[in-house]
Amino acid sequence: MNWLKDYVRPRIQRVIRRKREAPDNLWHKCGECGQLVYHKEFAARLNVCPNCGHHGRIAPELRFAITFDDGRYEKIAPPEVARDPLRFKDTKRYTDRLKQAQHKTGAKDAMEVATGTIGGQEAVVAVQNFFFMGGSMGLAVGEALIRAAEEAVARGAPLVVFTAAGGARMQEGILSLMQMPRTTIAVQMVKEAGLPYIVVLTDPTTGGVTASFAMLGDVQIAEPGALIGFAGPRVIEQTIREKLPEGFQRAEYLLEHGMLDMVVPRSELRETLARLIAHMTRSAEPVFGDR
Repeated sequence: MNWLKDYVRPRIQRVIRRKREAPDNLWHKCGECGQLVYHKEFAARLNVCPNCGHHGRIAPELRFAITFDDGRYEKIAPPEVARDPLRFKDTKRYTDRLKQAQHKTGAKDAMEVATGTIGGQEAVVAVQNFFFMGGSMGLAVGEALIRAAEEAVARGAPLVVFTAAGGARMQEGILSLMQMPRTTIAVQMVKEAGLPYIVVLTDPTTGGVTASFAMLGDVQIAEPGALIGFAGPRVIEQTIREKLPEGFQRAEYLLEHGMLDMVVPRSELRETLARLIAHMTRSAEPVFGDR
């Protein structure tokens, strides 16, 4: 008997075969504590780590499903925009980057809008998609937010916005920066109609989004541990040449310093939003169906 050929090699081959047959998505590694979590358990907890409570980023489809009653909603298509107004090119053409992001996410751009009920009360909800080019704000995001505001006014319904962005989209230059005043005006339109404007800041919310519609809510909510700010902590430290306080720019730090009204776990957001909407619109107590 050849020990290497008849014993060692078959065992190695069996191990390799088992690894190949194991599904890639069986486990999720928490980005905060590094704990391995069974994927089904992670999904059942709404992408929140059971070990450290870290709130993972989620796409608009899941956000809509856990926000609206019974997961039922109707999407609102935003207006079409110029896809590459500056004919921008860095290491890739901007049009190629857009196509890649669209293929990866199945979305047209970094914000989606839908309408449905929250606790039995009609609402318009806009969600930024961080998986689409870092949720960056360009013409399409600006138009989507404006469309959401117009829809809220037309329906006489509150507007709820979930933010998640790295800032303005550099490939659209000054046109992306112009979305800051445009979205600010859209928010003002909702407020002048006497309708609630509620913002839920998720990880991360930075740059031009923070400097515009993300910080204009009648009520400012954040998910636990969310990074919120204009410039990132590393940039600030390099600029002022000082060590920043522990937890700087995290949701809990901002709550402590008066920049947020509340920090709410993902599992409690729908009920919190429903009660806020009922209170702000002087409606009946919210009615909760199954999620």
